[in-house]
Amino acid sequence: MREEEKRSSQDKSKNSFFKKRWVYPTVYIASAAIILTGVLWYQNSASDRLDQSEYKATDMPGKKMNDQPAVEVNRAMENFVMPVVSEDDAVIQMGFYDNDSDSAEQEAALVFYDNTYHPNTGLDIAAKDGKEFDVIASLSGTVKNVMEDAVLGNVIEIEHDKGIVTQYQSVKDYEVKVGDEVEQGQVIAKSGTSLINEKAGNHVHFEIRKDNVPVNPHEYFNKPMSALQDANVTEEKASSDADAGKSEDAVEGDAEGTTPSEEGVEDTTPAEEKPAEDGSDKKDAGQDEDKDAGEDKDSSTDSDTSSNS
Repeated sequence: MREEEKRSSQDKSKNSFFKKRWVYPTVYIASAAIILTGVLWYQNSASDRLDQSEYKATDMPGKKMNDQPAVEVNRAMENFVMPVVSEDDAVIQMGFYDNDSDSAEQEAALVFYDNTYHPNTGLDIAAKDGKEFDVIASLSGTVKNVMEDAVLGNVIEIEHDKGIVTQYQSVKDYEVKVGDEVEQGQVIAKSGTSLINEKAGNHVHFEIRKDNVPVNPHEYFNKPMSALQDANVTEEKASSDADAGKSEDAVEGDAEGTTPSEEGVEDTTPAEEKPAEDGSDKKDAGQDEDKDAGEDKDSSTDSDTSSNS
């Protein structure tokens, strides 16, 4: 009996508690607060995970998410180097024909082939001991052309950027083919000989070109490719070719015993001061002789007349 009374009293107290006006609103508010707190916590944790993922993908040193951009960045940071393994063991056989150099250096940079002088558009590099050596890529890039040519001694072209190419002539035993990706310092061939410059012996003819215009490699060794990208080489090339033509005329003129000024400069002497041609000189000389003879004849006639009188 007592237990039933006790249970009934507890039920009555619970009912009286839930009948109070503030109970259900309080329960609703507390539940909403718990749910909202859980949602905010989940969003913050998801945002933290996303930030960490972005940092790992883009900001961690050495993280390679895409190989191609990494290669481009490395190429942009590379400096042009001589196409030889050891620069200390190399020697320049013939330099670049530079428009700004003196006449002696320009003459030394002329290649004589097939009875014609050609300005040297690169550097002819040989080993000090005269032996063949490994030719390496001056800069990372893509092999654009591999060509056999007896006159030039075979050619390899490597493209590094749009319009920027390095060219290796007088090579043999190629180790690359068209389309290959090469790294700076990679061996691409052996040095060889060429018909156009037999005097250089075993060597490699190295050129750097921008938009097919050769530039002086000495000016870009140990400099990044951006230095050549920013350079304006068109006008320099045009003036260099013009001076090269003058030097060729000078050398040919010296060989024939004349100078370019004697052959190419127009005579500006006025017509009345110019000496007459051979034919006119002879004609005038003949007229002068006839005139002198006539005067002598007249003088002798006068002399005879005066004696007779």
